[in-house]
Amino acid sequence: MRSLFVETLQCLVCFEVESKLASTAELMSLWQHGQLEVADDHAFTDVEYPGRPDKPVLVDPRALPQRKLSSPEGVGAFVHALAHIEFNAINLALDAVYRFRGLPDEFYADWLSVAADEARHFRLLSARLSELGWSYGDFDAHDGLWDAARRSAHDPMVRMALIPRVFEARGLDVAPGMIKRLDALGDRDTAAILEVILADEVAHVEAGSRWFRYFCDQRGLNSDQVFADLLEEYGLAGKRSGPMHREARLRAGFSENELEFL
Repeated sequence: MRSLFVETLQCLVCFEVESKLASTAELMSLWQHGQLEVADDHAFTDVEYPGRPDKPVLVDPRALPQRKLSSPEGVGAFVHALAHIEFNAINLALDAVYRFRGLPDEFYADWLSVAADEARHFRLLSARLSELGWSYGDFDAHDGLWDAARRSAHDPMVRMALIPRVFEARGLDVAPGMIKRLDALGDRDTAAILEVILADEVAHVEAGSRWFRYFCDQRGLNSDQVFADLLEEYGLAGKRSGPMHREARLRAGFSENELEFL
């Protein structure tokens, strides 16, 4: 039987886009058919940077130009930014599977499923980019999500708190407004993709919430207090801005106390 960790590592370090997407789908299929073994006998190799193509060029977020959705280039840049987030999210989910050992099978099932969803989202956005006359890599991007992954690489509890419950949860808040703006501009095709992503991301953030609380419970910690403390420790407290999609966050496993803190 093939090793979950060996197969996940190969997928994680794969740099060619189409090969990574295909490998992610195959990994999920192998898991669903019981063809992956979760034995922790594979030597761990720290992956400082995941496999990714030479483009997009990664720059400081402040160096990215602000473009308006009312222009064709602005829409292209927006869809490209979303595609980049989804490509990073594939690697983040794969890294969680590969990095954190000795956990219940359900943990690996959840994050393999998330990786497969993110790959599907990337395909939708890549196809939309092509319709708009662009390709993934045509615009610069930043590496903020992977930077956060590196900062939380030492502890699955911290990873679950920061990546799904902070960075991915931001998408729950901003997506409804973006869908309305796109519809107002007559871009129903892009808006429809965002609706698909929003529905799936609620489940992804909920998985993060569930496993965050699992790790807190294992350590006898109050999850609401730990979440607040981690936001302070990592400089993320008070950084959320704009409307909050309260209903989506509640469905994604946030407590009322956490929402008040945010």
